[in-house]
Amino acid sequence: MKFEERIKELGLELPEAPKPVAAYVPAVLVDKYIYTSGQIPFVNGELKFKGKIGQELNEQEGYEAAKVCALNCLSVIKGVIGDLDKIDQVVKVNGFVASAAGFNMQPKVINGASELIGQIFGEQGQHARAAVGVNELPLDAACEVEMIVKIK
Repeated sequence: MKFEERIKELGLELPEAPKPVAAYVPAVLVDKYIYTSGQIPFVNGELKFKGKIGQELNEQEGYEAAKVCALNCLSVIKGVIGDLDKIDQVVKVNGFVASAAGFNMQPKVINGASELIGQIFGEQGQHARAAVGVNELPLDAACEVEMIVKIK
């Protein structure tokens, strides 16, 4: 089954790739690897999840925000290679969580991205990962996700 079909089966939609909010490109292709810039939870050009997890937002909202970030990463990757079926392996996911003091469940928040990637890509979605708590993220985003994928 095609990866974009799996996304639709999950009741989701691959969004239009978000525009950069500063001086960078959304992704870079080097050899057979695509490195995405950090993607925040933009939906239709609007930041959907703002604030710190454990303060303005709860863990489940953070989980949903991480899913949006992962979809944005995939849309950026598609913009580089034209077809998600060219992905051979999701290699690494780095997740950053805007965290209130005392909040330490960043891994559960970034599971939103990791579990979605697993549902879409199966074994090809098994990846290394970091889930880091930070004080602030751009535009008051709740989380940010970046990916490295190997293409065929």
